[in-house]
Amino acid sequence: MNSDATNTPEESLVEAESPLIDPAKAEALFAQLVKQQNLPLGLLAGFVAAVLGGLAWAAVTIVSGYQIGWMAVGIGFLVGFAVRLAGKGLTKSFGFGGGLLALLGCLLGNLLAVCGMLAQELQQPVLSTTLQIVLNPPAAIELMKMTFSPMDLLFYGIAVFEGFKFSFRQIDDSELNAMLG
Repeated sequence: MNSDATNTPEESLVEAESPLIDPAKAEALFAQLVKQQNLPLGLLAGFVAAVLGGLAWAAVTIVSGYQIGWMAVGIGFLVGFAVRLAGKGLTKSFGFGGGLLALLGCLLGNLLAVCGMLAQELQQPVLSTTLQIVLNPPAAIELMKMTFSPMDLLFYGIAVFEGFKFSFRQIDDSELNAMLG
């Protein structure tokens, strides 16, 4: 396989190392796979996963009383898997979308967790406290700044990497041989 990083997925698919792969069949298969791609659907699924992951992060943090940074890893995986499953993407554009949505899910989870803990501290209902903060973007940004930890960057980075990595399909020679039968 050509190791040139500028290869498109089609070129990588066609230039497979295995001598058993017919380039014409590989091109036809790739054309079928490209037709199956759906970036908007993948991004929509990733958005839903990011919101659900953020809600789960907040719930775990509020119930446990601890902000567990590893939840970001779960969000990255969840978002990436949703984008790949729904979008059936082969290109890095799916990965970039998945990475961005994973970051969004982490930020949402952090914000909602802080809102929930603040509500508990003030002995106020979580929903009304959260709405007051979320509907006031300057207050939300200030609250995120006040509760920011440099460790957050590590977990956000891992989530973005996983959101990127899991958002698109990478077909190796064995899978290609199996598809071509």
